[in-house]
Amino acid sequence: MPNYKVYVSDYDYSDLSIEKEVLEPIGAEVIGLQCKTGINLAEMAKDADAIIQQYAKISRETIEQLNKCKVIARYGIGVDILDVEAAYENGMIVTNVSDYCIDEVADHSISMAFTLIRSIPAYNKATHEGKWHWNDWNSPVHRMREMSFGLIGFGRIAQNIARKLLPFGFEILVYDPYVSESYMATFGVQKVTLEELLKRSHVVDVMCPYTPQTHHLINEEALEIMKNDAILINCARGKVVDNKALYKALKEGKIAAAGLDDTEEEPAKVDGWSPEMNPLFKLENCIITPHSAYISQSSLNEARRTAAENVKAVLLGQSPPNIVMPKKKANLQNA
Repeated sequence: MPNYKVYVSDYDYSDLSIEKEVLEPIGAEVIGLQCKTGINLAEMAKDADAIIQQYAKISRETIEQLNKCKVIARYGIGVDILDVEAAYENGMIVTNVSDYCIDEVADHSISMAFTLIRSIPAYNKATHEGKWHWNDWNSPVHRMREMSFGLIGFGRIAQNIARKLLPFGFEILVYDPYVSESYMATFGVQKVTLEELLKRSHVVDVMCPYTPQTHHLINEEALEIMKNDAILINCARGKVVDNKALYKALKEGKIAAAGLDDTEEEPAKVDGWSPEMNPLFKLENCIITPHSAYISQSSLNEARRTAAENVKAVLLGQSPPNIVMPKKKANLQNA
């Protein structure tokens, strides 16, 4: 009989070999589920000692039914799909992979921006249709060192983006109410208000976490403020951008183009999803990738191994290296 049962709520990897390699030597049975929505997870994993979570939403109601569970380990950084407060109130520890995909998301975000700045999708479409002329662009192509690049949020990924952009000569504007002007200055970027960033930026890159305060942060009003030739990039959570408002702005030429790594409905979490559910997929000036900004083979392996090591530490009575504190407790510690 195994000493522990570790359930993986859902996963899109080909197998769970990495998780098993870490956990089976301590007597843990690793059981893979495909409960992407999180509905009925408590019934499926009622005897869990630990849960590793990918896309499944784990609510307070689910947590309160997991009587044996000691730890919920996220494969990624964000914990917006997990009720962290409820987990701690019910005697569980929450972990994440805090340094996960910092290079990958930065590189993906920059790649999307550069692809649209240089109008590559429009040129590619034109040449495939037999057109061969420089003015078959989506909008006039700017010289990069004459452009302003706006970052909404200035966490570790945005800081990495800023560092990589500076050699191209961009003026980098940043909106983040939680980061000081003096700290931003050490990265060679300028702290501005959100309104100023939207007005001045040729590229607006969303890099903030998803919270109730950032839900639809980029809405119709924000899009109205942006330049007509501006580009919107979102490699953060899909719901930070109001997709109906974005569709309208792109369709009416209020902004030039957009690059999204996830749409608002978050297809990975929707059973039976099809692109017909979101009209953005019909627009040629909106490029969309399947929530793949974090992907490299190295990052995937790292996330899986780190999540499993976090679980292993908790089950063995040790302190895991990547603890996520509930907000109340974190605020007290930082006071």
